[in-house]
Amino acid sequence: MPQTVTNPKVDAYFSRRDSWQEEFTRLRRILLDTGLSEDLKWGEPCYTLNGANIVLIHGFKDYCALLFFKGALMTDTARVLIQQTKNVQAARQIRFTNADEISGMENVLKAYVAEAAEIERSGAKIDFKGTDEFAVPEEFQAKIDSTPSLKTAFEALTPGRQRAYLLHFAQPKQAKTRESRIEKAMPQILAGKGLND
Repeated sequence: MPQTVTNPKVDAYFSRRDSWQEEFTRLRRILLDTGLSEDLKWGEPCYTLNGANIVLIHGFKDYCALLFFKGALMTDTARVLIQQTKNVQAARQIRFTNADEISGMENVLKAYVAEAAEIERSGAKIDFKGTDEFAVPEEFQAKIDSTPSLKTAFEALTPGRQRAYLLHFAQPKQAKTRESRIEKAMPQILAGKGLND
């Protein structure tokens, strides 16, 4: 299969990176060999099939990774896919801490990319949990029980915005911090805005 043409936006991204240079170069070479289109999305190199996101390259402090957008549907025969957090429903990562790991997994990576592309071609969808399946922190429940306008405004938000708030409120271990987050977010909710709007 001919190599995908490189994208100038991705060239610029790689030229600005200080860390993971060798690892990103190897991952990019492998992904370009798969025939996927290269783009820059969310500030990261993203590889697509007919406009649909398949896999993303991204780096963190302790590792770099390939992120498969529909990784939860993959078979993971090599047992290398990682769910970033318990709240990530669809995406899965393969993490690397050095370039030799990538070189040693080249055939596995190409097979995983091929499987991810086939899943996209098949039209398979992730069965996402509904908003009602997310836990409502007791502090937030008490606030919406005592403030009808907050309850109405929260229920009017899109399901994705509701989930973002519920995850944000539930994250802290201490009740005081949860309460503080809820108080700070109330004006946003009442204005019909999401957490990051």
